[in-house]
Amino acid sequence: MKNILTLNSISPVINDVFDSTYNVASDVEKPIGIMLRSFKMQGYALAPETIAIARAGAGVNNIPVDEYAKEGVVVFNTPGANANAVKELVISALLLGSRKIIDAIEWTKTLKGQGDEVGKLVEKGKSKFVGPEIEGKTIGIIGLGAIGAKVADAAIGLGMKVLGYDPFLSVNSALKLSRHVAVVKDIDEIYKNCDYITIHIPYIAAQNKDFINAGNIRKMKDNVVIINCARGELVNNADMIKAVETGKVARYIVDFPADELIGIENIICIPHLGASTPEAEDNCAVMAARELIDYIENGNIVNSVNYPACSMPRTAKARLVVLHKNVNNILAQITGQVGAEGINIANMSNQSKGDYAATLIDTDADIPAKTVEHISALPDIIKVRVIK
Repeated sequence: MKNILTLNSISPVINDVFDSTYNVASDVEKPIGIMLRSFKMQGYALAPETIAIARAGAGVNNIPVDEYAKEGVVVFNTPGANANAVKELVISALLLGSRKIIDAIEWTKTLKGQGDEVGKLVEKGKSKFVGPEIEGKTIGIIGLGAIGAKVADAAIGLGMKVLGYDPFLSVNSALKLSRHVAVVKDIDEIYKNCDYITIHIPYIAAQNKDFINAGNIRKMKDNVVIINCARGELVNNADMIKAVETGKVARYIVDFPADELIGIENIICIPHLGASTPEAEDNCAVMAARELIDYIENGNIVNSVNYPACSMPRTAKARLVVLHKNVNNILAQITGQVGAEGINIANMSNQSKGDYAATLIDTDADIPAKTVEHISALPDIIKVRVIK
């Protein structure tokens, strides 16, 4: 029985993904895999048996991915599984940022008890909440991955002009973009030309903390509306508050409330609802479960954040899975140990990403324990296991 530990409540749809050879629960011991959502794993003591962790969501700030890479623990996320849910919230934020809907609703509550006068009071007071339409306006999308592309399509459908910026835009992502999206090479084109700006990039503290700050806010159009459903840390809150108070930014809508933002006029704090739909939770849970199963049973790595994508079909009797440092001559050393045992290699895949690499080797014969020991003893080898 293979134990899977859940550190958060996970959608029960995973019960249809894991078969009877798995025991999935919040109290299992010696788990081979872990599933979680928001549980903070910094300082968490992993069991020696744990080889993989899957987060049912895209962000992995709550997981020490670099530390786990050194230990040979593969960390997965579920990119795109919640994209539609986040897209819908962004469209809601777009409308809330343009029309003073929340203010108007709150004002309407003050009319309670006015009886037949309510209608007259509404007609008299509604002019305070006038806001522009979004049709014909320009929206800038920073980050054109799964969520950004969906936001682009939705904005086009609403009659908006769309500028997109993504220095890491992949060929596959580019092919999925509508031809109506104008992709710019200089992010200043977004700042200078857009009435609305929405952020859809991963947060990496060392690279893009305070990505939106006073310096680039000054480059933006007056009365710009900024939407942040990516990560709170991407925006400098102090700079944003000043920009809103001066009127440079008409409204800031953020899905990551912070104490200093709450209660500020023209800042709308949404309580992290981006992926809070039953559909998104199901999609993320299913994807995370399938990633764990594929790695546990086949050694295939798909959607890992700390190891390279590395997979191939099972074609032979046994499979050797090796996680190692990305250094010269390591592959020759691994295959040399297999060959020294007189074992034929039927198929092989080797992939690297940054400091780490993964190698899958299918063999026509069983792989003896001494081969695993010899490979494990090589310099720069992190973890070795055999799948039959």
